[in-house]
Amino acid sequence: MARIKIENLCKDYLSPEKKLIHAVKNASLTVDQGEVVLIIGPSGSGKSTLLRSVNRLEIPTSGNIFIDEVQVVGSKQPVDIRQVREDVGMVFQNFNLFPHLTALQNITLAPINVKKMPKADADKLGRALLEKVGLSEKENSFPSQLSGGQQQRVAIARSLAMNPKVMLFDEPTSALDPEMIKEVLDVMLSLARSGMTMLIVSHEMGFASAAADRVVFMDEGEIVEIDTPQNLFNRPKSERTKQFLDHIL
Repeated sequence: MARIKIENLCKDYLSPEKKLIHAVKNASLTVDQGEVVLIIGPSGSGKSTLLRSVNRLEIPTSGNIFIDEVQVVGSKQPVDIRQVREDVGMVFQNFNLFPHLTALQNITLAPINVKKMPKADADKLGRALLEKVGLSEKENSFPSQLSGGQQQRVAIARSLAMNPKVMLFDEPTSALDPEMIKEVLDVMLSLARSGMTMLIVSHEMGFASAAADRVVFMDEGEIVEIDTPQNLFNRPKSERTKQFLDHIL
């Protein structure tokens, strides 16, 4: 079953110089239940714009997006944005944790306030998720007391607390020091193996080889090529894909 279905998505905007920019051009992509799909491409290729359109952080110019066959973009009917964002977890480059809340409080805030979960139940859930991301001992720590990798793992746990159908990751390791990247990727790998549907913007090719079912290469707003990691990395069909991979592999 398709968890995410993107059809002919376009996103245009005007630059400060009033030039029309086609950030995403007629992009179509389906992500099945339990599938892990990685999006790669040069800076400015439309990767994050495509990803952020799934939970309507970006409003596309045209096209359709469905989550579990519910149309969340392109529908003529009103869309419950809050429900969309409950169903679609999002992890950003920068961790966006509330600095005045502990790790546990950051995780339990949305279940208590959005889902009206009793605090005791939310705390139990939060502690289970902290254990899942390897941070049981940090529940009372504030973000300033955590490393970047630890903060990102708390951010992942916070997204999981809403029991999303899909997880989106927008370059989740790009703000981390190299030694902290592995601890975040290990959590993501565990999620992938548990059957979580994931759409990820990243250049972590090792993770792609270990966990991704398919890799999408984007350039100049277009999806150029989609294939398995093994095929795309070793036998790219497009010359543009080959040029890009020659620079990063």
